[in-house]
Amino acid sequence: MPEVSQQRQGAAETAPANNRIQQAIQAIGIFFLVQFVVGQFLGNNKASSSGKSSTVPAFTDRPVQPEISNYNSIPQTIAPIWPMNSSLDISIYVGPSLVMPALSSVDKDSLVLEEKEFRIGDWKENRQIDTSFKVPREVQNNGTLWAHFYVALHRHPLDPAAKSYDVAKAYHFFHPLNQVIPKKKVAKTRKLVGSSDTDIEEEEKPEVSGPTWSSYYHPNFTMSFIPDSGTQSYVNMHPAIRQYVHLEASGARDVSGQNGWYYPILFVNTFWQLRDHMTELNSTVKELPLHINLNNLANWKFSLYSSVGEGAKQSQKQAASGGPMPAGGDGSEFEAFKSILLDTNIYLLATTAIVTVLHMVFEGLAFKSDISHWRNKKDNVGISFRTILANVFMQSVIFLYLVDNSDGTSWMILFGQGMGIVLEAWKITKTVDVRVREATPDSWLPYKVTFEDKHKLSETEEKTKEYDQIAFRYLYMVAVPLLGAYAVYSLLYETHKSWYSFLITTLVGSVYAYGFLMMVPTHMPAKAMTYKFLNTFIDDLFAFTIKMPTLHRLATLRDDVIFFVYIYQAWAYKVDYTRVNEFGQGGDDEPNEEKLTSKPLSAALDGKVTATKVTGSEQSATKKRK
Repeated sequence: MPEVSQQRQGAAETAPANNRIQQAIQAIGIFFLVQFVVGQFLGNNKASSSGKSSTVPAFTDRPVQPEISNYNSIPQTIAPIWPMNSSLDISIYVGPSLVMPALSSVDKDSLVLEEKEFRIGDWKENRQIDTSFKVPREVQNNGTLWAHFYVALHRHPLDPAAKSYDVAKAYHFFHPLNQVIPKKKVAKTRKLVGSSDTDIEEEEKPEVSGPTWSSYYHPNFTMSFIPDSGTQSYVNMHPAIRQYVHLEASGARDVSGQNGWYYPILFVNTFWQLRDHMTELNSTVKELPLHINLNNLANWKFSLYSSVGEGAKQSQKQAASGGPMPAGGDGSEFEAFKSILLDTNIYLLATTAIVTVLHMVFEGLAFKSDISHWRNKKDNVGISFRTILANVFMQSVIFLYLVDNSDGTSWMILFGQGMGIVLEAWKITKTVDVRVREATPDSWLPYKVTFEDKHKLSETEEKTKEYDQIAFRYLYMVAVPLLGAYAVYSLLYETHKSWYSFLITTLVGSVYAYGFLMMVPTHMPAKAMTYKFLNTFIDDLFAFTIKMPTLHRLATLRDDVIFFVYIYQAWAYKVDYTRVNEFGQGGDDEPNEEKLTSKPLSAALDGKVTATKVTGSEQSATKKRK
């Protein structure tokens, strides 16, 4: 028999405050996360009904079977067979078979738990058991690892093969300890040029269609008795809860023949088991550890854990089998949420929540300010149409890259990137008219998309267009050769999933490297620029707490460089508010001469109308402006 260590609840009272805070956050997080299944959960949860406790008598007051005239094989209402404060003995054996021989002939190495006098309803009961067991050969070959639970009132026989065994005093059931779940698909990468013979052979191997299922084992189990389950409606019970309810073995009924009894519910809680912590069972696994936490659990927690956990498993199986995507997703989001609650430090968890909220707030304010600025803009002076087109292209490339690496990208990043593309595309329609025209006869396509000016350009707008063409000509002279060199290097020395992935990765590498040229905050409203700069530092924390590809994570640090360059320029080159730039913007709203001529005439005391006298300071200001 393995060595067993026990720990009572008294030790838990000295636990650090951090654990209590983390448990509270876990409970709150679970509560809000499972709102999408509340309808399903409450729709059939008519099981618990404390008001019906008087309808089912105690098990000791049951009538003799022949005296029941209207016997129903399926009980309508069930009640606990044993009192709430009963003292129990529990033993657990593991093995590859559903059929167990007499316990006296079972190998002692398969006994993983043996507890005496566990009291149902004593919330201080909290026993920790650490042990290990050898893995049967059948389990190594994708067999099921069964745990056989033997529960009896204290000092009553546990072995069903014993002569004095009484089904009214003991019961036995089994539950699998391993899970058969689909493997994660690992994207295969290879060199597109200059591949070795081994790479070619691996490429020629046909890929298996559909999911690949495998057996996984988690070493931690929480096994909880549910002392306050009370009288329940068996026919209306939620299926996820019903699988843990074991009816009294003799089939006894009350006088009506419609109601029966059930053994204490022992819930094998796998809710907090993460796939990343599981071990794949194969021929190389010879021995496995096992940690069991034996305690009592409130009925409402049991209902929540079982229903939500079963719903997530069904969604995962449905998505892996190629069925329609469930409303709750394929289970990966739920798995990621549990991982954050379990594996993240309590302070980092709080930081993640705050950073996420701030990121969405500043992102939304920046979008709102930018849209308001462009809606009120009346001309295209100083606006680089090619820059807007370049922004649409670069943000589209980044979006396609994030989608290509969607396994490591949060939906929040994808949403923000998609909204940025829509905003930049809308700016195009504010700058020019997008039209579909018939193509020239020598064109391959019958139609083409053209960009036409909304009105006849002024002299200043024509200069803006000319400078825009010159700037991009020099930019192409530098960017295109660098992009070509990077593409050749990536093609020869790096691995890719496909030619499409190579194209997107190469383009996004260039965008991340040289995209800062498009980030200089010219002709951007002050509010939008402020929000973007604040969001820059939020993104620094966001990048290390939210899932995203490595290149996108490093690109957030690039924005900091732009911010500090802007701060230096603002300090080194003070703003002269009286100076007008090359686009006719800046300074006062109108020249001083226009202000003077627009002043109303003043009337003298004698009734004569005289012009307003120009002061020396106003004349001086006018000369400086000139």
